[in-house]
Amino acid sequence: MKPFRRNVAIAIDGGGIRGLMVTQALSMLENYLQRSVHDIFRLVVGTSTGSIISAGIASGMTAGKMTQLYRNLGESVFPDSLRKRVFPLTRYRYPAQPLERALRSHFGEMKMGDFWGPYVRTDLVITTYDLEENRTRFVKPWKVEYADWPVAKAVQASCTVPTYFPIVENRFIDGGVGSYGNPCYIAAYEAKECLNWDLSETTLISIGTGREPYSLKSDRVRRMWGWQWIGPALGVFTQSAFDQQVHLVNTYFPQLDFRRFQVNLREKIEMDDISQMDRLLAYGSRLGRMIINDQFDQSQGIVIKHPAYFCTDQ
Repeated sequence: MKPFRRNVAIAIDGGGIRGLMVTQALSMLENYLQRSVHDIFRLVVGTSTGSIISAGIASGMTAGKMTQLYRNLGESVFPDSLRKRVFPLTRYRYPAQPLERALRSHFGEMKMGDFWGPYVRTDLVITTYDLEENRTRFVKPWKVEYADWPVAKAVQASCTVPTYFPIVENRFIDGGVGSYGNPCYIAAYEAKECLNWDLSETTLISIGTGREPYSLKSDRVRRMWGWQWIGPALGVFTQSAFDQQVHLVNTYFPQLDFRRFQVNLREKIEMDDISQMDRLLAYGSRLGRMIINDQFDQSQGIVIKHPAYFCTDQ
């Protein structure tokens, strides 16, 4: 594994329960470096499930503890209930209270402003979309307007996927609804323009929650009706937005040691499919090996540092 530079940042994608892959991968990184993720990263940026992990890192949690947290919370946050089975005859699939209680339990009364000051180890940035103002909000500890926001509120706002959970304060929804499901560009911008880091001394790790095996063959496309395009179109828009952020970082921050890691899924795993936890842990182990061996996301055109390495189970 190529050594990190002086300043190390991490940006974590959204993806629901698939965040379990990221915590598993980071747990392997902790074991490899013999350091906690809180000690490794000085800037953490997250969207949706990535905001849970980012806030966990900033608050001092180990990746191993977060992996256990995801495993324990799955059934309570995504219960198999009558509400879920009769959706869309209900306003949303899941109640907000289980996630809200869990976030308050782990982050307590912590405020966003607690992550800014001369003695604070890690800067934290969380994305959420403001329906009232029709814009993405970047919740940062050094911004006066967010200093008093409870961390639990910021994370829940970032995780509130419309139709899955009730809207936070009838206003804030998942940060990935806009262009920032992958927040790596925000991390690069924060490092350079806000923290004034020298990019030649900065490493940015960007971690995805799995690329789905999505493909439309020409014979199928020829037979598709208008309503059948809804799902595929949303999938294209989402993946394009994720990839766009990677290209922006590569284009506008060339001095940065940028490392994007993503695992290709062999099957579609929904963001609330808790029956796939064991499979997600296996994918997380693969993702962890990719990070340790500098096996970057090939689909983004990033040069792999060790082309001789090949994961036998990929």
